[in-house]
Amino acid sequence: MKKKLIILIAILTSNFIEAQFIKEKSINAQIGYGISLPYDSVDETTDDGFFMQGELVLEAYSWLEIRPYAGLILVNSNGKDIDGNPTNEKAESKAFLIGGKTRLRAPIRWVAPYIEAGFGISAGKFETFTAFTNIKKSGVIYHIPVSFGLELGKKNNFDLGFTYFFHPTVEQYSGAFTLGVTIPLKDKQK
Repeated sequence: MKKKLIILIAILTSNFIEAQFIKEKSINAQIGYGISLPYDSVDETTDDGFFMQGELVLEAYSWLEIRPYAGLILVNSNGKDIDGNPTNEKAESKAFLIGGKTRLRAPIRWVAPYIEAGFGISAGKFETFTAFTNIKKSGVIYHIPVSFGLELGKKNNFDLGFTYFFHPTVEQYSGAFTLGVTIPLKDKQK
């Protein structure tokens, strides 16, 4: 099942790359401050770490983009809650992320708000421990990415946003405050 899902995502992504409705192609690179939180935290636990992601941006319309992505999130527990008090709760994520999402954006120069959602898989190690949950899982699980933020600049080639990956099978979500840059790809036919 896992191999079939990976193959399906690869096939769907590769078919979009040369689709005729794609007007422009770009690469987007993001880096950020990563976090993981359990769904049912009592102590308001927030574990932090590092996040990075690369996306192939396929612009269909000025307001719609298809974005296959690959990323990495590394979040470890520091043993403290959001107020700095000691806690036994934790939500750790050490995973490679791959999938696809769709971005809806306001086609405005200088400051363009956006929202995006999609589907993907995470391969790595996850641990969620709260008063109600004790899950340790390694391997491949699915996730649901949701992001929102602002594209900045005259050509909207910088972005500032929040991205989240909901992991229902391990009852936690990972996320990041991200900074990104988009680099246009040259068209071979021009």
